[in-house]
Amino acid sequence: MGAPPTLSIEQRRQALAKAVAARKLRAAFKEEIRLGKRIWQDAFRAEDESIKKMRVRELIESLPGVGEIRARNILEKAGISPTRRVGGVGRSQYLKLLQLMKADS
Repeated sequence: MGAPPTLSIEQRRQALAKAVAARKLRAAFKEEIRLGKRIWQDAFRAEDESIKKMRVRELIESLPGVGEIRARNILEKAGISPTRRVGGVGRSQYLKLLQLMKADS
């Protein structure tokens, strides 16, 4: 792996602002799921790159009544790595997750 790109102070500032906005968007999305304003499947339909870069574990843990252990068990049964991001989940993994979440509720 090569060295990271050399950025000017202004480029760093813009990158930082973009990263902060992405984190806020993901946090708001997870909060809406927690409050029942959205369903977790919305993350897989999202067009926004920030949502696609969210870890599936974080998404599942944002559901009411699902903690770290339960989320880990669900992901393990679905064959999804705990570090996998929403945008990297394959069709068969998504279908297995969907099946497990229906059985779990």
